[in-house]
Amino acid sequence: MKHLLLIPSNVETWEALPATEIEAIMGAHASLQKELVASGEFVEAHELSEEAKFVTSKDGRSTVTDGPFMETKEFVAGFYIVDCVDMTRAAEIAGKLGESKLWPIEIRQIGS
Repeated sequence: MKHLLLIPSNVETWEALPATEIEAIMGAHASLQKELVASGEFVEAHELSEEAKFVTSKDGRSTVTDGPFMETKEFVAGFYIVDCVDMTRAAEIAGKLGESKLWPIEIRQIGS
């Protein structure tokens, strides 16, 4: 089953982290990706830009506004797509992300 792991972030929190913590988080990504490639569970992972737009349509007209989210400081900073046996395994993988010490990682099943 494929699962999407959504990694949140907050600019203020991220900028307040000591360099050693940032290095540890990035190191955790490198280690996790190696592990997932070796196990065959890795599908895709990407960091996302802070820039985003929202599009809403009403009466045949679209309105574009800045994102990433309307009234929050948090935004989706990146994601992993993993192909693993079940949600329990996906949660185990999410727990290895360094950001899971800072924010909850959202997991959604996206396919089989």
